[in-house]
Amino acid sequence: DLHTAPNRWIQYLTSAENRHALPMFTSLLNTVCAYDPVGLGLPYNHLLFADTAEPLVDAALQILIVTLDHDTSQGDDTAAPDNLFINYLSRIHRDEDFAFVLRGFTRLLNNPLVQTYLPNSTKKVQFHQELLVFFWKMCDYNKKFLYYVLKSSDVLEILVPILFHLNDSRADQSRVGLMHIGVFILLLLSGERNFGVRLNKPYTATIPMDIPVFTGTHADLLITVFHKIITTGHQRLQPLFDCLLTILVNVSPYLKTLSMVASTKLLHLLEAFSTPWFLFSSPTNHHLVFFLLEIFNNIIQYQFDGNSNLVYTIIRKRQVFHSLASLPSDYGTIAKSLTKRTRKHLPSTNDSDNTPETPSMEGSRPALPAEPGTLKATLPDTPGIEKMTGQESGHVMGDLAEVGSAAAVNGSAEPDQTPPTQSTPAPAQSAPHSPVKVKAATVHRSPSLPVGGSQWVPTSEWVASWKSKLPLQTIMRLLQVLVPQVEKICIDKGLTDESEILKFLQHGTLVGLLPVPHPILIRKYQANSGTTTWFRTYMWGIIYLRNVDPPIWYDTDVKLFEIQRV
Repeated sequence: DLHTAPNRWIQYLTSAENRHALPMFTSLLNTVCAYDPVGLGLPYNHLLFADTAEPLVDAALQILIVTLDHDTSQGDDTAAPDNLFINYLSRIHRDEDFAFVLRGFTRLLNNPLVQTYLPNSTKKVQFHQELLVFFWKMCDYNKKFLYYVLKSSDVLEILVPILFHLNDSRADQSRVGLMHIGVFILLLLSGERNFGVRLNKPYTATIPMDIPVFTGTHADLLITVFHKIITTGHQRLQPLFDCLLTILVNVSPYLKTLSMVASTKLLHLLEAFSTPWFLFSSPTNHHLVFFLLEIFNNIIQYQFDGNSNLVYTIIRKRQVFHSLASLPSDYGTIAKSLTKRTRKHLPSTNDSDNTPETPSMEGSRPALPAEPGTLKATLPDTPGIEKMTGQESGHVMGDLAEVGSAAAVNGSAEPDQTPPTQSTPAPAQSAPHSPVKVKAATVHRSPSLPVGGSQWVPTSEWVASWKSKLPLQTIMRLLQVLVPQVEKICIDKGLTDESEILKFLQHGTLVGLLPVPHPILIRKYQANSGTTTWFRTYMWGIIYLRNVDPPIWYDTDVKLFEIQRV
């Protein structure tokens, strides 16, 4: 245990006893952030000349992340006062220094993704996992750096490579750790309003990814990749579903325009998660439906004007919401739903209309499972989303009324019960917010019937306990107002083309017709011992597996993790 028996080598290296601590730290940081694998850009130069800098950068990066390892979950701002490396890192404050570090991150993270006309003509580095760990630590120890990253669109240069790796690794169980750290970083970023606003920047596809072709923003890219992970990812990724949807909930109040592709993907997720067999098969699956409904509510209440694609998709798939509202809760139907369950995984990406899947980007390759025999390090379980996040108001001004127990899962307020104490402008036009802590509400779960002492069985009382809290009011009101109007215009004008309906919805308004806007609640990442342990294990697992040749670990007794073959 590092608390009782810290690593003495790291302790000495980062302590005041080491007179060279400052020059060592700055040298390591400069070595990593100044490295440019491409150099002058001469094609195939990495094949003609040996790059002596890469092994140095690799080692420097690994030393950096190891020496910066410290548990910040205790809430102590003077974290590890004896660790001078953490002290120096947290005190970096000049914009030019932040720019230098961020340029280094974006250059190296995007390097493996660079496309060239000549195949394999540029050098590609493979230490993206260590880079992501270092980026996490940089944001964790230096909040000014985090705010600097979010201040400009440069954050998208971090987002795109993360999404690429998430999408590419989704079927490979040896890269589950990479999936987790990518999602954790996005969860951290999504807790800040600026991240949601930046996602509205149009996305130009420069990297072939195995996702449907779309024209839209970085928000569309985020949703499309998340949908791909959830519907076609490895089964060990299921614990991440809460995190993925929490990220979307956090950014949803700021998304001005979603494409038709992203809108369809969101509705498909709701369709998949709201099937009775899925809802009844686990005591926590209904949380996913609450998250998705909160996403829809946020967009409808705060960004209705630009989201005609989503509104149209909601109208088209209105039966999903009606089915959810009339979800049966009697014991017979519950039992019947569970016995009729034929598939363990979510439905395929084709929606219920059996429409063909949109073709993937040109030049992309499908996500492949791990090669047989691939080594992987075991990882501890990650804590639940409720332990990883704390709730804050996303509003700019005014104290919000405390959200009571009538709030939906994880504290999302029901729109018609908890109005803001002041009228609040649309978030996209707001100034940077000063978060107000909001008390998290809890869902009261009725006891379920244990079978054989361990197996969980849903009961009618349990279903009724959360079904009554489903935040469907806003969507039902939208359908109540718009469906008759759309049907009337279709009949009157004989419309069969959806573009005309979209044009009608673009000019429509629901001002004064919807319930009072609910408060925006942001679930911010908060440090906890569970993720600290996870990061430590993941970090050492990477270092172990990246240094098996030569066999420096031979005959060592590693207790933090096990090495397994896929």
